[in-house]
Formats: sequence, C-alpha cells, structure tokens
Amino acid sequence: MADLTFGIIKPDAVKAGITGSIIQRIIDDGFRIRALKLIHMTLKQAQGFYAVHRERPFFPGLTEFMSSGPCVVMALEKTGAVPAWRNLMGATDPAKADQGTLRKEFGASVGENAVHGSDSDENAAIEISYFFSQIEIV
Repeated sequence: MADLTFGIIKPDAVKAGITGSIIQRIIDDGFRIRALKLIHMTLKQAQGFYAVHRERPFFPGLTEFMSSGPCVVMALEKTGAVPAWRNLMGATDPAKADQGTLRKEFGASVGENAVHGSDSDENAAIEISYFFSQIEIV
C-alpha cells in the first residue's frame, strides 16, 4: 500500500458541516478516494485505533473526542500518498499550520484540528485495515 494513506475527517469537522469542502480539497489536490465511509466510533474502537498513544497524557481526551460524534474514514491514493496527505493536512496545531492547509483553514485547536492522517506507509496499511476490508478498497 505504498501509494495509499489513511485519513479521517474528525467529529469537529463533520459537526461543522465542512465534510464536503474537505473532500473537494482532497480531490483537487490529486488524491483518488479508494474507500470512504461515515462512522461513529465507540470509545472502545477509538481506544483500539489510538492504542499506540495509550500511555500519553492526551489519550483519554483524544479517544473521548474521536468517539463523540460521526467521522469520515478514507483510504486515499496518490504517488507519495503519506507525505502528500500530511502536507495537505498541515501542522497538528492549526495556529502553526501553513496557509492553504486543511488544519489552518478548518482546525480550531490542537485537539480539534479537523483531520487525521497516517505518519508512515506502515501505519497507513495498519490504519486502513482497521476500518476497511480489502473488498471495500476500490
């Protein structure tokens, strides 16, 4: 899955009604959406997804937030997908994100920053398989 990455449009962005705007930006940036679905994670599912951060102080708040409402999970394809998606997302802190990035435009804070993305090809494969079966990736 070297040319695939994983993304989430987080509950804050879905609640704000900007899902379509974010998806349009993804397409405009040259990504092909290979899988997409609207879900509402349970707390247990969010804890499983973010298990790598279990010992971090922000883990409880993160998993509560990610299970607080619907989000959109996506498998995205593009040459160099992981760095391309991270560049489009921008810095974790919207205040420090570059102009033109999703987090600068749509994020409100470090915790509510509109989107999530994989940080490596290996994690992209793990994260995609957490939410999608092979038959769902078209």
